[in-house]
Amino acid sequence: MKKLVNLCMVLTAVLAMPSLAFAVEWYPKGVSSFSGLMPIILIFVFFYFFLLRPQQKKAKEHRNLLNSLKKDDRIITAGGLYATVSAIKGNIIEARISEDVCVQIVKQSISAVITKKEEEILKMPEVVKK
Repeated sequence: MKKLVNLCMVLTAVLAMPSLAFAVEWYPKGVSSFSGLMPIILIFVFFYFFLLRPQQKKAKEHRNLLNSLKKDDRIITAGGLYATVSAIKGNIIEARISEDVCVQIVKQSISAVITKKEEEILKMPEVVKK
């Protein structure tokens, strides 16, 4: 973290040197010309740590989820279909929705894999007939 901040500060200082040479004359004595760049640097750091990095982490987790798919996994698609993986052919997954219904799904449209524990939690108890 500290190294990244130091690197950003050095790069910004190097890039801003030509413009700072002309601006030195109108800055009051005792005020650093670098202090005007601090808000911009802080905005970049904020965007990296609060927007870009979490998005990259989420994308990496989704990529790992798709790469770890195997036959007989229960999945949920982005459209809300619950299915069971019956075959994986590169970027296409053949999924079984019911006994006689199979569909082909693009890997990127899979949003979640349901584990056995989650499946038991999601099952609704049957209504007892009187």
